[in-house]
Amino acid sequence: MTDQFTFSNPVTLYHQGGFEPQPQDGPGLASQQSPKPDHGESTYRGTGRLTGRKALVTGADSGIGRAAAIAFAREGADVVLTYLPAEESDAREVAALVEEAGRKAVLAPGDLTDEQFARSLVATTVRELGGIDLVANVAGKQQHVEDIADLTSAQFDETMRTNVHSLFWIVQEAVPHLPPGSTIVNTASIQGYQPSPNLVDYATTKAAIITISQALAQQLAPKGIRVNVVAPGPVWTPLQVAGGQPDDAMPEFGTSTPLGRAGQPAELAPAYVFLASPESSYVVGEVLNVNGGMPTP
Repeated sequence: MTDQFTFSNPVTLYHQGGFEPQPQDGPGLASQQSPKPDHGESTYRGTGRLTGRKALVTGADSGIGRAAAIAFAREGADVVLTYLPAEESDAREVAALVEEAGRKAVLAPGDLTDEQFARSLVATTVRELGGIDLVANVAGKQQHVEDIADLTSAQFDETMRTNVHSLFWIVQEAVPHLPPGSTIVNTASIQGYQPSPNLVDYATTKAAIITISQALAQQLAPKGIRVNVVAPGPVWTPLQVAGGQPDDAMPEFGTSTPLGRAGQPAELAPAYVFLASPESSYVVGEVLNVNGGMPTP
């Protein structure tokens, strides 16, 4: 694999084609995926754009959250890592990488569908890092259901609480602590624009995240707090193999993009860094699509 910072052909930069079916029980572990996703462990190079920042990252154990956490640390931020207890082994790998970058890593396992836990993450960040000025809401729940008759109220509720309610709870708790210059980066999806028929609940949450983020961006901009969104396309993460996609869809996963392949988490990290850093100071309420060329509004 070519270093992502080296001039190269994006079509052949990473794994081409689809993937072998490899079902995991949820929430899934990156360490069990084949091929292993690239989160930037050996490729992301920081330039000090987040020096001294204090970040809270949800879903930081694997996938896009892991890539963002690694990038934030290598850009100079201390990081609180949030994840489900079942993802402890992956999370400890991330913590080690954050510490190798010379930054503080705080492990904060728990379930974001629990309002008390979600809200407590802000207090944990303030206590452990001495403040908070960067929130990256990345964690998400995605489970395919082919027929609306089989989509249970319990799953619909859990998807909403994981993807939307936790974002609301965390942001509401964080705002009183966020100084001017702080940034909130939320995570939507191509599904917010082009919903798949078997992802009714997930796509609904991603459209909601775009809307709530754009509303919050206008409300918080006068306080000097910027809110923006990253909207990934198909990305090779545990979300896909732990029920996010049907097994028979994996051989084609990502191949419908103009680049002909799925993205890697490392390819999302620079978007989070850009929106988190002062270099995007005039970018507010924006949705940055990182999806391999799939047209979006």
